[in-house]
Amino acid sequence: MKIDKKVFVIITLCAAVTIITTAAKTATRPPDEHYTNLQVLPKDISAKDLNKIMVDEFEDGLGVACNFCHTQKSGTDNLELDFAADTKPEKQIARAMMRMTLGLNKKYLKIKHPLIGSPEMIVTCETCHRGEAFPEGGPK
Repeated sequence: MKIDKKVFVIITLCAAVTIITTAAKTATRPPDEHYTNLQVLPKDISAKDLNKIMVDEFEDGLGVACNFCHTQKSGTDNLELDFAADTKPEKQIARAMMRMTLGLNKKYLKIKHPLIGSPEMIVTCETCHRGEAFPEGGPK
């Protein structure tokens, strides 16, 4: 079987373009986010999953913004938050509440491996908070 020289050159060029394009896409991909100081959420959580939890579970469930638990970065004039800092007590309370909801779902509702933000979770922030930072009977 004899391959025409032109066909061979075209196939070789197509293969080279494919390889170069794939390598370029891989090289320009942003590095995976690595979060620090995650104590309840998985350390390898994706940015998409973390954002979903922070917005759907906490912002919507408690009716609060990010600065309710997170402090402003020191030495900055803008409103950039220091997500790793444990400065505010609300962050420790949030961790305790996450552990509580995970425990309730596992022990009483028999969810084998409950995960915060998972649709299988029955007891969530919303269960008690219903969009309020302090549920009925809590501090005002």
